[in-house]
Amino acid sequence: MSLTPHDGGGYDELFGRDGAVREPWAELAEDFAGSGPDAVRRLQSRIRLLVDNHGITYNPLDGSDVPTAPPRWEVDAVPLVVAADEWEHLEAGFVQRSRLLDAVLGDLYGPMTLVRSGAVPARTVFGHPGYVRAAHGITVPGRHQLFLHGLDVGRGADGTFHALRDHTQSPAGAGYAMADRRVIARAMPGIYETVGPRPLSSFAQSMRLAAIDAAPAGTEDPLVVVLSPRTRSEAAFDQAYLATVLGFPLVESADLVVRDGHVWMRSLGNLERVDVIVRRVDADLTDPLDLRPDSRSGVVGLVEVLRRGAVTVVNTLGSGILENPVLTRLLPDLCRRLLGEDLHLPSAPTFWGGDRSELSHILANASSMVLREVRGGSPVLPAELGDDDREAVLDRVRAEPDRWVGQIVPDPSYAPAADGSGGVVLAPVGMRLFSVAQRVGYTPMAGGLGTSLVPGAERGDRRHAGAKDVWVRLAQRTGSTEAGDGADRERDGDALPVYAATTSDLMTSPRALTELFWMGRFAERAEGTARLMIAVGEKYRDYRLRPWLAGGGSLPILLDTVLRVADADHYPADGFDRGADSDPVADQVRVRSEFRSLTADRNRDGSLAHAVRGVEQAARAVRGQLSNDIWAVLGSVERVLGQVAADPVDDGSVLFEAQSAVLGGMLALSGVAAESLVRDTGWHVMDIGKRIERASTLVALVESTLRRATDAATERAVIDSLLVATESAVVYRRRNRSIRPAAVAELLLFDVKNPRSLAFQLEALRANLAALPDASGASRAERLVEDMINTVRRVDPARLESVDATGSRKELGELTTTVRALLRELSDVMLKGQLSLPGGTQPLWGSGTARSAAQGGVPA
Repeated sequence: MSLTPHDGGGYDELFGRDGAVREPWAELAEDFAGSGPDAVRRLQSRIRLLVDNHGITYNPLDGSDVPTAPPRWEVDAVPLVVAADEWEHLEAGFVQRSRLLDAVLGDLYGPMTLVRSGAVPARTVFGHPGYVRAAHGITVPGRHQLFLHGLDVGRGADGTFHALRDHTQSPAGAGYAMADRRVIARAMPGIYETVGPRPLSSFAQSMRLAAIDAAPAGTEDPLVVVLSPRTRSEAAFDQAYLATVLGFPLVESADLVVRDGHVWMRSLGNLERVDVIVRRVDADLTDPLDLRPDSRSGVVGLVEVLRRGAVTVVNTLGSGILENPVLTRLLPDLCRRLLGEDLHLPSAPTFWGGDRSELSHILANASSMVLREVRGGSPVLPAELGDDDREAVLDRVRAEPDRWVGQIVPDPSYAPAADGSGGVVLAPVGMRLFSVAQRVGYTPMAGGLGTSLVPGAERGDRRHAGAKDVWVRLAQRTGSTEAGDGADRERDGDALPVYAATTSDLMTSPRALTELFWMGRFAERAEGTARLMIAVGEKYRDYRLRPWLAGGGSLPILLDTVLRVADADHYPADGFDRGADSDPVADQVRVRSEFRSLTADRNRDGSLAHAVRGVEQAARAVRGQLSNDIWAVLGSVERVLGQVAADPVDDGSVLFEAQSAVLGGMLALSGVAAESLVRDTGWHVMDIGKRIERASTLVALVESTLRRATDAATERAVIDSLLVATESAVVYRRRNRSIRPAAVAELLLFDVKNPRSLAFQLEALRANLAALPDASGASRAERLVEDMINTVRRVDPARLESVDATGSRKELGELTTTVRALLRELSDVMLKGQLSLPGGTQPLWGSGTARSAAQGGVPA
């Protein structure tokens, strides 16, 4: 790293005024100074790999509901370092600001003395969208009304910190900050251990204890949930990761219902009462009945339950009022009035148009300010507008001065950042801090979410180009306990409660179970399709140019089987019929084109890429219930499929490698599910999806390959591929000296000891259904499985070999047709029965869009 001090506006984080590297950065600067461009590129590549393996993504909102793969979250290779003494002052100012905003919030939704006295103009409160009238009088149990506080901070040219913007509606980013720390600590463990920044883990524990403490009075063993708008929300990962580290279920509005004056979480067969909701939904969207009727993210009747004190929502409804930029201007006076203290952490100079003198100042100095509407929206930079546009904006300010504020945003500070080409440059940076309420005061995160800002940050544009881990240096140790361990400090002297084992199954909402059901189906679909394509690909290479060889007639049958099984809805009328005059070259192009599409085309139902995307989307919706190892598996598979899509030139080897990678990934995923997931209701439902998919694919394979009799050589070649595709070739050869359809049927359809057989899948379905909470032994799903078991038991494998006058194995066809129909009915019963929302409690906007059971693959 070869850098020179920053010579423009803004504070230089790395270099002092004398041009020397600042002390807190010494080890990091020395480490990067010895790293060439190749080393920096390798480090950044390692970080990207870890980000993919952890499934860290960000969903930029584009107004579309079309499912897409969310882009990777970008994390810079160079952390942002904060000295211990600087953090001490910043922390004190931040905690004071949290206390101040908490006092303001309590007053605005309580006695309203600030409004009555004129200290806060009434029109700035009641005219702000963050003020929720229905929330007046609703309080959070305990001493604090503001649960979680986020604050964007920057430095002035002299290095002093300034508060830029408060986040109190539902502050986002704490999950990202903790995930970034995990990535950076693993990517560069040597320098991480040398510098030894303060850990972030205690903040999660503090937040968990604070959420539990927020439960209504008298609640024992409270149930806390994290309410997310949906998996397509902007910060879906942040919400899911935070729920995971807190150990709380991540729910959506469809998972909750109001009954008998309480909020309940839907579970399979019963309801569980919710005591605390950690809100990640904007306040006005939380209740379609009392607030916005067009909301798709709220719980009908939630406001009434809050009024009764039967549930706690944090951050409380209406906390968004604290984001009003007019309040920023008033904070120094409010701090002296409410806390009896001077404000330690200054805000960016702010001027309100509702004050005549300040309006004149805004109009006269607009070109050096950032203009913000009080009601929200994107900031306006008059200096970047043309004369006509700038005058039009100022006319809007003159017409409605109460709705505008002008801010003089200081230039951002500059810190080292990787430039993407192996270099390290000084780039504009920012930082978001987080604090959480405790029984006494507030505990801040010992770090935060650092950001590299896009070019133009010096003009007030605070959009992010990437994230940075924030390393707060430890002060010289003066005692045996670190000062930042707020959770421990708050709990000193508390007696441990009597231990009681938890037996409730929290993550069993119909929505979550539906996602797990589809995760099981898509994962098995990807595995089965990959096996089939690999097996058929081997025969294709053997017979493509030599169709006259014994067994060459198997190729059209096997190619047709791929389309019938993997892409049933788009099976071509002519299949892969090869006439005597077939052109081998044209045929090769067609087959490779189909195989390439069935491997890498995300938009093609039945393709490997489509199935893998289905697994990923379902997993993101229930992230808190899954092992973190799953993301490493999915990340590696996604990378391989992406390489296929990006490389149009292929002799077949790239496709084979991709198919093998998908197969290996799905096997790893199956291993994680078998060895790392608790056998709870969710696991059983996921396994039900897996067994339905495997059984459906198996009967489709048997029907497509064995229903019509062929010559002996062709049948041997077809059966050989069938056994390979069903992972049963080895055991078949050990048991049988020759290839017979009856022996194949015995192994694949009737052998209960073969984990790939139909009989095994049906027994697994029976066991899984019996393990569900609402199992009775006589449910429609259980009866369907019993019907299939009895149907299979009545069949004599030897009779399946019989061929009628048309060359068809009629009894085999009847069996596969019957079982496929029953499997399809079982899938529908599951999705429309146990996994559906209860009747009469559908969201006001309708039931939404459900996945089709036949989105590629075999309908079932």
